[in-house]
Amino acid sequence: MFTVYGTSGKIYTGSLEQVRDLAPVQAVARTRAVAPIAQQEPGEPSSVAVRLGQGQGGSSGGSVPTGPNRPEQTYAAHEALAAYGAPATVRQPLSLVRQLMSRRLVSVRSGVSLRRAWGVLARAGVGQAPVLGPLGEVMGLITRADLLRGLSDDLSQMGEVTLRLDQPVDEVMWTPVPAAQEETPVREAAQLMMDLGLPGLPVVDETGHALAFVSRSDLLRALTHEPPLDLWS
Repeated sequence: MFTVYGTSGKIYTGSLEQVRDLAPVQAVARTRAVAPIAQQEPGEPSSVAVRLGQGQGGSSGGSVPTGPNRPEQTYAAHEALAAYGAPATVRQPLSLVRQLMSRRLVSVRSGVSLRRAWGVLARAGVGQAPVLGPLGEVMGLITRADLLRGLSDDLSQMGEVTLRLDQPVDEVMWTPVPAAQEETPVREAAQLMMDLGLPGLPVVDETGHALAFVSRSDLLRALTHEPPLDLWS
């Protein structure tokens, strides 16, 4: 389940399909520059093809990676450890948002200037952050792209740029914005990000207060580490 929040508070709670098709959410998504990932058409050749070895149903006909990290050597290393009685590692699959989300919540308060919001994102080294109300409730989402949108690259217009940076963050933030819960399946959160072009999702408790944030980077990091993602559970 997902919940949509705006400047007036909670707007809607529903499933992935319901939130994705909600008119206000669709309207905001269409104005954003971050495009969703294109889906591969049936029969279209993949741009990346890796043969995983004969033990998984034979060769796929793709290219074979070379060097010290190719799959055959990885499998051989695991077999060698097993032969010497090395204890097996219990791999718990990652399937819920709470297992991936970043609990170091970087946020921006409603009403602060674009200049101050930029400073918060820059110091934290992040590309986006939820915008919170006075009680910690989610009101929107701000990204670095939003802060730069509309700024002139003409140095003769620096006065105009200065005036824009003094505007409140509320005027350019992404709102309404969907938020996930800790028990939201990772697959659904990833699907919503892709469909709406979202860089991430705030994670809220049952009262709508922000607890954490799950971003595209969190998903990519999980794909490159163990335990593995279990997207189909």
